[in-house]
Amino acid sequence: MAKVRYAGLDTLRGVTLVSMMAYHACWDLVYIFGMDWDWYGSFGAYLWQQSICWTFILLSGYCVQLGRHRLRRGLLAFGGGALVSAVTFFFMPEDLVFWGVLSLLGAAVLLTIPLDPLLRRIPPRAGLAGNFLLFLLLRDADRGALGFEGAYLCRLPECLYRNHFTAILGFPPADFFSTDYFPLLPWLFLFLTGYFLYRLRPEREPSNLRLPVVTALGRHSLVVYLLHQPVIYGLLWVLFAFT
Repeated sequence: MAKVRYAGLDTLRGVTLVSMMAYHACWDLVYIFGMDWDWYGSFGAYLWQQSICWTFILLSGYCVQLGRHRLRRGLLAFGGGALVSAVTFFFMPEDLVFWGVLSLLGAAVLLTIPLDPLLRRIPPRAGLAGNFLLFLLLRDADRGALGFEGAYLCRLPECLYRNHFTAILGFPPADFFSTDYFPLLPWLFLFLTGYFLYRLRPEREPSNLRLPVVTALGRHSLVVYLLHQPVIYGLLWVLFAFT
């Protein structure tokens, strides 16, 4: 299959990257440079953060079928996640990232390779609805319960929450810590929601909307993701050093 690119998808990814960079700049201001900003801990800021990760994960699931070299794409994303974890472990242990969004996306892409024959047998509407319902049901699994955003249906057995391996699955132990944490459960099901959303796409091509710079950012999202925090931190450091 030849690689397919749609400008509209790159533009949407680029807009989300810009939003993410703005959010992380605010994070640096509050948690590294000590800015007193109560709003950043509010529900509104949480919704902003969730809008970014939901869009990224849905888009990744949607686009996984668009081109070839799925193994390479999955390994690159997973390797990027491992690099982020290593850098934070050695140089910023107080801001350690273990199994962040890149690790999730890389693992999700790799898992679709053996699962693809099974996934293609599932009717798209049933696959989309089923995976999204599973995502909602397991949204709070890392908090010890089935349910969505604090609306708990039942508690999960404590024996599930044992170590870093169970944390990858979605069951972190009590002493687990990561500043960016996206376990397989529930987020794999949101990724697969995007996978089935692609199969329900209209016959016409997606929008070809292009925005200067923004579309280019979306086309090189992995590089932008890996470099944006050092660049933002450096710019803020210079700003604070000379003001």
